[in-house]
Amino acid sequence: MTAPLDEVPAAALPTVVIGAGPIGLAAAAHLVERGIEPLVLEQGESAGSAVREWSHVRLFSTWAEVVDPAAEKLLAPTGWTAPDDSAYPSGGDWATRYLQPLADVLGDRVRFGATVTAVSRLGRDRVVDADREQQPFTVHLRYADGTEARITARAVIDASGTWTTPGPLGGDGLPALGARAAADRVSYRVPDLKDPAVRARYAGKRTAVVGSGASAFTALAHLADLAQETPGTHAVWILRRGIGGSTFGGGAADQLPARGALGLRARAAVDEGYADAVTGFRTATVEKAADRLVLVAEDGRRLDAVDHVIVLTGFRPDLSFLSELRLGLDERLQAPVELAPLIDPNVHSCGTVHPHGVTELAHPEQDLYLVGMKSYGRAPTFLAMTGYEQVRSIAAALAGDREAAERVELTLPETGVCGGAGLFDEPDAAKADSDGGGCCATPATVRIGAPAFAGGC
Repeated sequence: MTAPLDEVPAAALPTVVIGAGPIGLAAAAHLVERGIEPLVLEQGESAGSAVREWSHVRLFSTWAEVVDPAAEKLLAPTGWTAPDDSAYPSGGDWATRYLQPLADVLGDRVRFGATVTAVSRLGRDRVVDADREQQPFTVHLRYADGTEARITARAVIDASGTWTTPGPLGGDGLPALGARAAADRVSYRVPDLKDPAVRARYAGKRTAVVGSGASAFTALAHLADLAQETPGTHAVWILRRGIGGSTFGGGAADQLPARGALGLRARAAVDEGYADAVTGFRTATVEKAADRLVLVAEDGRRLDAVDHVIVLTGFRPDLSFLSELRLGLDERLQAPVELAPLIDPNVHSCGTVHPHGVTELAHPEQDLYLVGMKSYGRAPTFLAMTGYEQVRSIAAALAGDREAAERVELTLPETGVCGGAGLFDEPDAAKADSDGGGCCATPATVRIGAPAFAGGC
């Protein structure tokens, strides 16, 4: 006979990890190392499903910087061969050569096709205080075949990322008027111009690229390459701010060389006439003009018509399924309140990203943690190695090892230098960058992990 849910000892319940991306799978590896049973719930059908969507984009970081130590320990007995530490993987490489093998090792601890729809406390909605912390979490999910289930957990680690909620085109943080009606010509991803069908879509066309981070740099660089081969191809780079010393990153001074090279390629696209930069332009409306689009700014400026618009304005967290939990989030960034001052882009345009762990990631809801890109909310400076340090600290805390949880076990280089340019003269990194650039997932937000995740200094 099965015991009632409220009689099951907390130690016998799994720790639910939402998302089988790089940080979620690393969390599972660290939990296993600590003797805690994880259950990873992934809405996609394979490990790193979001990473696979930017498989054509190359990371800023080398393999040595995107493989988690605890994960490597799990993989070692299987005969897994670690890739060359000094090579730069693409998103596809990362997913197939590391994330999927790691998920395979975890086996039944990972469930695919499982979408988390809500998380709460057993018998307690957001309002109820009584015995709240003594109750396990209840995680509601929907499987790919439409069936629903409820899982009880001792703790929840949300590593679901932000990939599914890209920033909108509108300069006020809302969708620009007319953007939905023009959806067939508006994209929110870095295009894969190696795909013949995608290449044909942009060849000989005029394309607006909206955004100022590494993903925008990547799109500009690729469109410039296409323009050299196909006359008539041109990019219009739309920035909500002006161009300053830090616009193109740190160049040769950037401690992530591939990212520095990417910024220089974006600068070259403008300098060589393959792209026009339009500054201080905050889009309000998208108008259709025959089979083309006209962007109209909040100040009334109208751009010449374009064939396509690529919107690369960052990402934001989906908090909807956590609505019955008590989150402590910064009102601007939607990041944990203790973490937000360390990553606030209003203050830190490049600078140093400080390693952090369970203390900075705590919420009023005990044993609930947002990690990885989701922990950064709307900030664009996340590093994969930072995420690995996050989950190492959390696993230690859940195991009762507070000393280890509060100890910093990671030293990061500065993520870039604001200002300056110079020539990029590292052949290996430059070669890696020629295949794409930017991305951790985000693409370009997992910096030392890179992304596809979006963002940039």
